[in-house]
Amino acid sequence: MKTPKRIEPLVEDGLVDEVLRPLMSGKEAAVYVVRCGDELRCAKVYKEANKRSFRQASEYQEGRKVRGSRQARAMAKGSKYGRKEQEQAWQNAEVAALFHLASAGVRVPKPYDFLDGVLLMELVTDGEGDVAPRLNDVDLHPDDAREFHAFMIQEIVKMLCAGLVHGDLSEFNVLLGPEGPVIIDLPQAVDAAANNHALSMLERDVRNMSEYFGQFAPELRYTKYAKEMWALYEAGKLQPDTALTGEFAEAEDAADIDAVMREIKAALAEEAKKQALLNAEDEPKDAEPIPPWMR
Repeated sequence: MKTPKRIEPLVEDGLVDEVLRPLMSGKEAAVYVVRCGDELRCAKVYKEANKRSFRQASEYQEGRKVRGSRQARAMAKGSKYGRKEQEQAWQNAEVAALFHLASAGVRVPKPYDFLDGVLLMELVTDGEGDVAPRLNDVDLHPDDAREFHAFMIQEIVKMLCAGLVHGDLSEFNVLLGPEGPVIIDLPQAVDAAANNHALSMLERDVRNMSEYFGQFAPELRYTKYAKEMWALYEAGKLQPDTALTGEFAEAEDAADIDAVMREIKAALAEEAKKQALLNAEDEPKDAEPIPPWMR
């Protein structure tokens, strides 16, 4: 096929020999199967901001580092230069996350290079040469669902130990390769320590996995891995190989506001009654009796 204009620089630099076919086109990028020497790889071409529908929600950008104060000011103002910088930062976030997680042993496509908004990375196949399917395109035996769910929970743990939360993990961005699931699409990845939304995103990622695999093994829907791993992470005790139980006991000493208010009202009523009795004893003997509604 004709080489897309955005991939031409990679061909000129010798990183890509030939573009074979389009693989998919999503809300943020178009992906092509390319030949690099004797290997097949994929090239992810990020769409320009005005040509894609994915919104860079502020909760994902919180805690991300910017190159300098000038860039930060421009991004805050929303100027043309600022939008360009924000777009580049968004793309760089996935590239950085991919390289970081690959080095941490998380099962993601192996990244090779990033040039002019094009990410060159491993093509994940099904073992027979065809592109690996997404989880949402397969039906699983209950035993396979339990095995893959356990694997995905451990990968989420590895990601958290590496300081990242995927932020948009679901059956639509996990491929099923011959050796098991492979996590893809990471532009939303957030810094677990610097982003105030990290816990809620982690809970959503884990819940999505439990709900999906729970279709085939219903008991998985009732696990509580997110809170368990976050508690260990906050305590500095989470390790990549930490064995989780899927259970988490909520704190039982949380204050029951209604019960506290009832006790306060009862104490006030008792004090008022005692005060009324003391006042009655101090009244002259021939004084008028205290009306019932004053007692």
